Amino acid sequence: MATPKTVAFHTLGCKLNYSETSAIARQFEGAGYNAVKFQDGANIYVINTCSVTDFADRKCRKIVRQALRHSPDAFVVVTGCYAQLKPQEISEIPGVDLVLGAAEKFKILNYVDDISKAPGKGMVSAGEIKEANSFTDAFSFGDRTRSFLKVQDGCDYKCTFCTIPLARGKSRSDEVSSVVENARKIADLGVKEIVLTGVNIGDFGNGTSVIEGERPKKEAMFIDLIKELDKVEGIDRFRISSIEPNLCTNEIIEFVAQSNRFVPHFHMPLQSGNNKQLRQMRRRYKRELYVERVAKIKELMPHCCIGVDVIVGFPGETNEDFLETYNFINELDITYLHVFTYSERPNTPANEMEAVVPVHIRRERNEMLRILSEKKKRHFYSQYAGQTRTALFEVSKNKDLMSGFTDNYLKIELPYNPEMINELGTVQLGAINENGNFEAKLVETFPA
Repeated sequence: MATPKTVAFHTLGCKLNYSETSAIARQFEGAGYNAVKFQDGANIYVINTCSVTDFADRKCRKIVRQALRHSPDAFVVVTGCYAQLKPQEISEIPGVDLVLGAAEKFKILNYVDDISKAPGKGMVSAGEIKEANSFTDAFSFGDRTRSFLKVQDGCDYKCTFCTIPLARGKSRSDEVSSVVENARKIADLGVKEIVLTGVNIGDFGNGTSVIEGERPKKEAMFIDLIKELDKVEGIDRFRISSIEPNLCTNEIIEFVAQSNRFVPHFHMPLQSGNNKQLRQMRRRYKRELYVERVAKIKELMPHCCIGVDVIVGFPGETNEDFLETYNFINELDITYLHVFTYSERPNTPANEMEAVVPVHIRRERNEMLRILSEKKKRHFYSQYAGQTRTALFEVSKNKDLMSGFTDNYLKIELPYNPEMINELGTVQLGAINENGNFEAKLVETFPA
């Protein structure tokens, strides 16, 4: 086929996926393609999928249909975690022309010229997950005020509910020097905030770090990485996307507390507030360790925002177990929850476990924790009403407003000022509006 001139992208899932979609987009642009908006119609659509959330198949089918409505003759490529786990299933979705697995997605330009619109199943190139054994760097740019910078990929943990090791392979990391170089590139693009992302970023350096032509070797630890990034000029803020509690060491917490660039915001997955469930999930800590981590953070940074992942309805979770989790979280000095309703995943140990929790009970427990999360967030916000904090301003969905986040992740809204987009300033925090965000007033702008 003739080389298409336009390509559009759609990303499902996590910050890591967004960084990788941007990296793939730059490959296309470097090869002479023009990246366009999804709704504008393109010759090629690339859909980067996720398998962590429910209904991956349904979401994928929906996006394929939307792409073909915008451009009926377009070639559709599906990649990402779901593509690695279910390549044949995806290839049978009407309109899908090419499916690329984890080891193939960054070689996408090698495949696009061979795509055909022949009727029937799409072409599949998805090898065994062990072939995904190299690290490809990536960062997002262009669609947000902040950039997601990939520093690590894959996971060696064996949590019984998780398919990520099956979808992304073993843990592997970038080199410190490479991450720093990418951070400088991002700074040169004018981005003010970088969010470090990966599957298990606290494992940076413990996983295999692959350098072409050399044997795999161990790299520096995560603490060494963030110390080097803290020296990068031009980036005002670094944010750690998510880090396991057993890897969020006192040394890391102490460093963030004294850093001028790493903001007071941690996101630590908990998954369950009782040790029986943690053991069945094969998590690498007990709840007592989680208490210690939160206490250490709050001791050094009382203003720090702490986000928490929780799974409800895991097999064997009794009502008493859930209430133990609920009460445990209620007592924790944390800010908000990301609540996930457990869903069965093929080829995971949890899928074979007995004492399955009925779906309607899972949903009830999710709702209870969602309400608790709102209470926690409101309480955290209420402590800062009337105070001043530094915020980074960005475009809001409401054209009359701009929004942003303070260093400790309080969301603000204030009248739109085009000159302040992607700039830092001091704001006074007023009332909390109906959206749960602070109405703010600009007090001082920072010199460029």
